[in-house]
Amino acid sequence: MTDLNRMGKQAKQAARTLMGASTAVKNAALHHMADTLLAHSQAILAANQKDLEAAVASGMSKALQDRLALNSSRIEGMAEGLRQVAALTDPVGQVVAGYRRPNGLKIQKV
Repeated sequence: MTDLNRMGKQAKQAARTLMGASTAVKNAALHHMADTLLAHSQAILAANQKDLEAAVASGMSKALQDRLALNSSRIEGMAEGLRQVAALTDPVGQVVAGYRRPNGLKIQKV
């Protein structure tokens, strides 16, 4: 099994696990991801440099290279984005819209 296939299966399993997690657990996971990004930023930047070198060698367009390129500021922005998501109200289980049919059946968009 390739690394990408394995990671895809792991991500799918993690999604199933998080689906039933409490808001506190999900928020803790988001904060942990933010902390981990910052703690490993030097290793991330070193790996990204290799990716950029491969992108140049393969003839990737400058625009895509720019989107691929990371720096400390971008990593800090990612971590801040994760913290902002954690600060949002958890939408799981919230009723977005609803109505009652003439036969009494209650329809809700959750």
